[in-house]
Amino acid sequence: MAKAIHSMIRVLDEKRSLDFYEKAFGLTIADRLDFENFTLIYLRNPENDFELELTVNKGQSEPYDLGNGYGHLAFAVDDLAAEHARFTAAGFEPRKMVDFAPGGEVIARFFFVADPDGYQIEVLQRAGRYQ
Repeated sequence: MAKAIHSMIRVLDEKRSLDFYEKAFGLTIADRLDFENFTLIYLRNPENDFELELTVNKGQSEPYDLGNGYGHLAFAVDDLAAEHARFTAAGFEPRKMVDFAPGGEVIARFFFVADPDGYQIEVLQRAGRYQ
């Protein structure tokens, strides 16, 4: 069986991204690999082993074009309303909370927030299949 271990995104400003992911999701540096033209930074939190890999291309000065193919990352939290309030207070500008109820029954409650490079992140209330 295959095990998912990380997802990679390219970031423009290392410090800004590290600050965002630590404050927003408690992700800290698990490993860092520095090369001549780029740096790979692996982030995780104590809750799991899955990592977010930040790729910092040295010499990149323009924001990345995210195109129309990027989906989103997702995090599950214990108290969605408290996290939404915390994100708002931190200046992260989360979008409004949404109850997703396609058949009339709420199957997910969530909000989205953009990271400093514009990547969309879904923050879900921990419940049902979203544990």
